[in-house]
Amino acid sequence: MGKRAFLAALLVSLASGAAADTLNVVSWDGAYVKSQILGFIRPYEEATGTRVNVIQYAGGIDEVRSQSRAWNVSWDVVDLELFDAIRACNEGLLETIDRATLPAAPDGTPAADDFINRQVTPCGVANVAGSTIVSFRRDAFAKPPSSLEDFFDLSQYPGKRALRKSPQGNLEWALIADGVAHDNVYEVLDTEAGLTRAFAKLDELKSQLVWWQTGQQAVRLLETEQVAMSAVYSGRVAAAVERGEPLEIIWDHQVWYYDVWGIVKNGRNTKLAEDFVRFASSAESLAGQAKYIPYGPMRRSSMAMLDESLRERLPTSEAHLKTAVELNATWWSENLDRIAPRFERWLERPVMVPKSMPR
Repeated sequence: MGKRAFLAALLVSLASGAAADTLNVVSWDGAYVKSQILGFIRPYEEATGTRVNVIQYAGGIDEVRSQSRAWNVSWDVVDLELFDAIRACNEGLLETIDRATLPAAPDGTPAADDFINRQVTPCGVANVAGSTIVSFRRDAFAKPPSSLEDFFDLSQYPGKRALRKSPQGNLEWALIADGVAHDNVYEVLDTEAGLTRAFAKLDELKSQLVWWQTGQQAVRLLETEQVAMSAVYSGRVAAAVERGEPLEIIWDHQVWYYDVWGIVKNGRNTKLAEDFVRFASSAESLAGQAKYIPYGPMRRSSMAMLDESLRERLPTSEAHLKTAVELNATWWSENLDRIAPRFERWLERPVMVPKSMPR
C-alpha cells in the first residue's frame, strides 16, 4: 500500500471510530462498580451502541467543580453521595433532571411516584440504598462482637479498627456509642458541645485506628488481617464472603444512605448523559444491579422484581432498619465545610497511647 493510500485508509478508520458515541461515567470501585457494569452498563452499550468509559473515584465534588467552572468537562455522569449532590446542585455544577422524563414502572406508574426517596435535590436521580456497617473477622475474637458499642470497646475486643477517612458516619457512631439515642443524633451533633463530645469519643479509638478512602481498601484491610474490625460498605462484605473470606456483619446502628446520578453542567454530552441516566434509573436496571450486590433499589417496582431472600439481605430490610441511622444528607450539605477542617485538624493531632495499649 502506498503512503497516500495508507493515510487515506487511516483517516477513514479514525473517522469511523469517532462516529461512535462515547460517555464517561464516574462511579466507585470494586464490587459496586462491577454491579453497575453487569447490571445495566453493558446492557446499555448493547442497546444503544454507545461506549461507556467507567472512571473510578473516591467521592467528593472538587473535580466536578473544577471541570464545570472551567467549561472543560470530561466527567459526563457521576454517581454522587446525596449530600455532595445537594452541594453541587446549590453551586450550579449539575444539570437539573426532570423526573417526568424518567421511565415509568412496568405497570405504568410514573417514575415520580415509583421512587422511594424524597426528592431533596432537582439535580439527582436516586439509584440504590447502601449502608456503612461494622464488619469483623470471625477468627479474630473468641466471643464475637454484636453491637456498635463493641466496636468502641478496646478492652473486651482488642485490635486495630478501620474507619473511612471522613467525618460523615463516624461522628454519628461516636455519639451513639457514647449513649445518644439514634433518633437524636443530629440534634446533638448540631451543637458545639455535641460535636466536641463526638470527637472525644473518637479519641478513645484513635491510637488503634487505620483509615481508608475506598470501599475496596476497607475490605482489603480485613482480608489481610491488618484490622480486626472495620467500617465497611455492607454490599462489599457479601462479595468478600463469596470469595471465602471469614467476615461477618454487625447491622446494629448501620448508617444507611442512597446515592444519586448527577450530570455535570457545561459538558458536551448532556443529551447523551440524560439518555444514560434514564436507562440506568429504570426499574429493570436497578433490579439488575441489586442481583450483583445486595443494595436496595430506590424504586418500588424494582424491589418487587427481587426474590424475597435477596430483599431480606438489603440494608433497607425491616430487620436491618430497626436501629439504623439515615445519613442526614441535607444536614451534611450545610455543615461539611464547617466540620471537615476540624476533622482534618483532629487527624493531625498526636494521640497519647496509654501504657496498657499496644503501640
